[in-house]
Amino acid sequence: MAPLSPPPAGRTQHWLWPPLLLLGSLTVAIAWLLAALATGTPAGWMALVAALEAAWMLRLGTLRGGRLRVAVALLATVLIALAANWGIAAAWIGGPMGLTPWESALRLGPHLAWTLIGLGNGVAEIIWLLAGLLLAWWLAR
Repeated sequence: MAPLSPPPAGRTQHWLWPPLLLLGSLTVAIAWLLAALATGTPAGWMALVAALEAAWMLRLGTLRGGRLRVAVALLATVLIALAANWGIAAAWIGGPMGLTPWESALRLGPHLAWTLIGLGNGVAEIIWLLAGLLLAWWLAR
């Protein structure tokens, strides 16, 4: 039986980025939720953390630079923001009813979530999200 040979020089494994990105995104979304609950604000500044995490996980997962990495970083940043805001809305409406954030999130409909997210976020949070998207674009290039 021949020993395993190393992969050819210059060839890297590109399948690592999806699980790394998923794990990092879930972690940042939960951290965003906890920051918002601890401060009583939407914690829009966490969009910068989400952008940093997305770009870092894509680089760590060896996804090559270019349009795909930029697009994935931007999409991941938006999805993290959406998941975190869904969780924040669920916690704010479900907490007084005795529900945990994840129990409330499963019962929260899209129309009520959209209304609560719109009421809870202002111009500052939109600016933070745009800054996060700009940071994700810049770091993922």
